[in-house]
Amino acid sequence: MTSSLLFNITTLLYLASMLAFFAFIASRAKALGTAGTAIAFGGLLLQTIAIGLRWKESYELGVGHAPLSNLYESVVFFSWTIVLIYGLLDLKYKYRVIGAFVMPFALLGMAWAQLGLDSGIQPLVPALQSNWLLYHVITCFLGYAAFAVACGISIMYLIRENHEKLKDASEQSIVATFPASKILDDLNYKSIMFGFPLLTLGIVTGAAWANYAWGTYWSWDPKETWSLIVWFVYAAFLHARITRGWAGRRAAWLSIIGFAATIFCYLGVNLFLSGLHSYGG
Repeated sequence: MTSSLLFNITTLLYLASMLAFFAFIASRAKALGTAGTAIAFGGLLLQTIAIGLRWKESYELGVGHAPLSNLYESVVFFSWTIVLIYGLLDLKYKYRVIGAFVMPFALLGMAWAQLGLDSGIQPLVPALQSNWLLYHVITCFLGYAAFAVACGISIMYLIRENHEKLKDASEQSIVATFPASKILDDLNYKSIMFGFPLLTLGIVTGAAWANYAWGTYWSWDPKETWSLIVWFVYAAFLHARITRGWAGRRAAWLSIIGFAATIFCYLGVNLFLSGLHSYGG
């Protein structure tokens, strides 16, 4: 059995999980919410095995590196971290409906990787031949995943808040299955509080890696610049929250904007801009 086959099965499991969550919202059948979560955890386990198997396959090809070196591998790993962060959130709070707004991110990543990207295992370029690869990529993507979860929760918040404002809002509607807006606002904040230190650590390890590879800690490469922009967006979120009490709609929109900036930092820079990180495309 190859890692590619396991990744394909994982993609189908994430699709099944997402559909189960959608059905859970529509029917309010708790069994469907439980099924969606169980399938997501099953996909996470299978994807973990597939990532390990791909790592083994790279050694069998004489390449021998962690599967984090190109766009295909990073997208697969990003999907894995999203489901991991969602799983941790579900284990603690058990708001199953959140899966309907988070699993689509993981599914889109896996579907794009399997259908639209080159999955070949390639030798590392010289700049990537360092243990800093693991430290930098893992911390960055765990931060990105937390921001993806926060974005999904923020979208839920905006929908739920509008529902709560309606005078004739029915508690039998689909939106009524969402947690209260105050709970969603708090979960958005906690997700960003989890992701921000990881992003910070990712930038620090990236600077150390840059000094090792290129002889300078910071060169204002487009990737570095956009990483700093993302950091400032979420720093502004936390600063406004702590010092000015920003919450609710403004916080939700800032979270969504922050994740849009994160996606551009991750994909837009690699695909549309040239720089020292161009090999990532």
